[in-house]
Amino acid sequence: MPRAIDEIPIACALAARALGTTRIRDAAELRHKESDRIATMASVLRAFGVECEETPDGLDVHGREDRLDAADVASRGDHRIAMTAAVLALTARGPSRVRDAACIATSYPKFVATLRALGARVDVEE
Repeated sequence: MPRAIDEIPIACALAARALGTTRIRDAAELRHKESDRIATMASVLRAFGVECEETPDGLDVHGREDRLDAADVASRGDHRIAMTAAVLALTARGPSRVRDAACIATSYPKFVATLRALGARVDVEE
């Protein structure tokens, strides 16, 4: 897990749409990143209607076959959470909002342009 620690949030997005339960373990380090990424991802997933349980060192994510619920979520200033929430929003039933998303520029300044180039409709509010 240590080599993939920064990829866990996006792995949670994949798990949200995978069949069955995905168990993430040995990732306690996530509790000490820009945000407590375990708690924050659990909150984001639940906002999109994905069932999940936190563990001290990870998450159990129960995937959904149907589209996710539209959500209004806060990134808590964490660029990886913001990008993951935006990806989750692409599979939602309606418009979703990711708050405090300016932090994405920290690691991927062209994120919005990339999503748009792939055909996503993304509106940026100041």
